[in-house]
Amino acid sequence: MMEVEGSMNRAPDQSSFLRSRRSKALYQFKQQKLPACKPVLTPISVIRVFMLMGFVFIPIGLITLRASRDAIEIIDRYDVECIPEEYKTNKLSYITDSSIPKNCTRYLKVQKYMKAPIFIYYQLDNYYQNHRRYVKSRSDQQLLHGLEYSHTSSCEPEESSNGLPIVPCGLIAWSMFNDTFTFSRERTKLKVSRNNIAWKSDREQKFGKNVYPVNFQNGTLIGGAKLDPKIPLSDQEDFIVWMRAAALLSFRKLYGRIEEDLEPGTVVEVNLMNNYNTYSFSGQKKLILSTSNWLGGRNDFLGITYLVVGSSSIVISIIFMLLHLKNPRPYGDNSWNKKSLAS
Repeated sequence: MMEVEGSMNRAPDQSSFLRSRRSKALYQFKQQKLPACKPVLTPISVIRVFMLMGFVFIPIGLITLRASRDAIEIIDRYDVECIPEEYKTNKLSYITDSSIPKNCTRYLKVQKYMKAPIFIYYQLDNYYQNHRRYVKSRSDQQLLHGLEYSHTSSCEPEESSNGLPIVPCGLIAWSMFNDTFTFSRERTKLKVSRNNIAWKSDREQKFGKNVYPVNFQNGTLIGGAKLDPKIPLSDQEDFIVWMRAAALLSFRKLYGRIEEDLEPGTVVEVNLMNNYNTYSFSGQKKLILSTSNWLGGRNDFLGITYLVVGSSSIVISIIFMLLHLKNPRPYGDNSWNKKSLAS
């Protein structure tokens, strides 16, 4: 009985002890009296840090730049070359006249061995997909639920046509890229896959599996590509790729993949339909074939950034070293502040 009473008496003492410790720790935290690590930045330590950054960043930059250069790209601007000679001075009348054939043939010569898969991109320049009105002209809920969602005022001016709602609505969908490409080698058609070109998360979560195009591109002013009304939006991957708006005025979007290797000297024949109007706003269209490696496609920006930061760090460390050698100051010396104190 005595032991039980003793244990009961100790319990309140222990809880009060824990409360006092917590309150003390909280007081120290609020008053900034907790133990802390305060590194002393002496001139030597600062020089060492900048030098270390340089020695680390420069090799990483060289490796990254080398990996980027290993990715092979073929870039062909076709918007000018695919205009018939008689329409060179009036490109807009050519692209807006549906009676004029838009087919064009381009030849791309492979300079280095390109291992499959070879990614096919189309690039648009001077195209402001990041314009505020353009970006807002869509309805994510309608893309997911279809006609069940009727609050589509954000899609103006492409909300409805002939008194009927448009699915998918908005300027982004209306202006979808509609140039087409076919590839052949020595009169043999190359195997091109257009599956899995869109993000899996977009296909499964942002575009409804039971949402089909309705009343799309049926107005008086036709924008870009038309969509198959028998295929759900979640399966029309070229449309899903287009709906992910770009942040910059020059951008690339994935068109497909060539599933065959290309040897050096191979000439790839590209038969394309030059349908998309970029001439009214001085835009440019390019076709790109690109391989990839462990770093992705060809992009020198990351490697150059590492080299610039690393080189700058070494230059700064050398400047600090020269200044320290010229005007050394012992640790703890505050003589530089004596004049200001005296005054």
